[in-house]
Amino acid sequence: MFDSTHRIFGLDLMRAIAITLVLFGHCVWIFPLTDGIFHQLMVLSGFLGVEVFFVLSGFLIGKIIYQLYIKEDFRLHSVFYFLKRRWFRTLPNYFLILTVNIAIGYAFRYDLSYVWKYYFFIQNAVTPMTPFFTESWSLSVEEYAYIVLPFTLLVLGLVAKPRNKARFFLYSVILLIIVFFLNKIYYQRTTTNVNLNQWNMSLKAVVLYRLDSIFIGVLCSWLYYNVTALWQKCRYLFFVIGIFLFLFQFVAIGYFKLFIETYPVFWNVLYLPLVSVMVACFLPFLSEWKSEASGIRKPIVWISVLSYSIYLLHYGVILHVMKNYIRYDASNPLELYPFLIAYIALTLLLSYLLYRFYEKPLMDLRDKS
Repeated sequence: MFDSTHRIFGLDLMRAIAITLVLFGHCVWIFPLTDGIFHQLMVLSGFLGVEVFFVLSGFLIGKIIYQLYIKEDFRLHSVFYFLKRRWFRTLPNYFLILTVNIAIGYAFRYDLSYVWKYYFFIQNAVTPMTPFFTESWSLSVEEYAYIVLPFTLLVLGLVAKPRNKARFFLYSVILLIIVFFLNKIYYQRTTTNVNLNQWNMSLKAVVLYRLDSIFIGVLCSWLYYNVTALWQKCRYLFFVIGIFLFLFQFVAIGYFKLFIETYPVFWNVLYLPLVSVMVACFLPFLSEWKSEASGIRKPIVWISVLSYSIYLLHYGVILHVMKNYIRYDASNPLELYPFLIAYIALTLLLSYLLYRFYEKPLMDLRDKS
């Protein structure tokens, strides 16, 4: 079922870690609300898991588009070919689970007057996320990146007619990173953040300010192909740099009290790009980690392959329904932990079924056509 022969173990590990962090992060809704370190770790892990997905996704789609751009006469048909394959990968699952979320919303009598936005991924394009299917915010970022990158290459290529396509690809990606970085500067100049909750809703989860995270991953794909020797030689150095950046952003910030109330420029402009750079520093090492003992490899590949289904199902569908229909005392471990185990087991089971009977057949159909 899960062919791991031609997969890169390090990237599967990265994806498996990302979805595990997201799952752990959303368990904050299961445990009692506290101000303790465990609660903070859950909140941070969910955030970090999505950021890992962004950079990894950029790296993978960057490799695909770069090969198309270099090897072919990159025209509109090339863009549509790329979009067809990406949309075949992402949209069927998304629209199915969106429909399930709408059915749940009707059952719980929610206000669904704005759900039409979700069909066009504009629920958080330029404004804060609406309170429905909230985990879909990151999918909007992904889908817009799929469109912006190839069309930017196409339009700029028609205008400039590059002679060195590899270098032009690099310049185009850097330009995109700068544009969306400048959007954060604009946000800083026009918005007053009073706390992290506002930052989380109005900056971190808005497409207009987040596409540079994916394009940093795309930039890594260019480095992978064009400075391969340096990429391989310095992979341990970058790994260490990534660890130091991780310690700074998730330990030193609290230690030195670099809070948003007193350092808004750091949070609004620098923090998210630094997280993306931190994640990118692990790519040289992980992208070269291509084999591992089968006993370790199989469960990692299994979680990696199911990650998209897990992401779509685990929170808005499974956890939401369980929280509404199963009552338990969160302060009582004898009730809390069975609920937690049931949640994880049900998430893995339903995600496997979604992959096995819906996602994989569609992927097979895509590859045949």
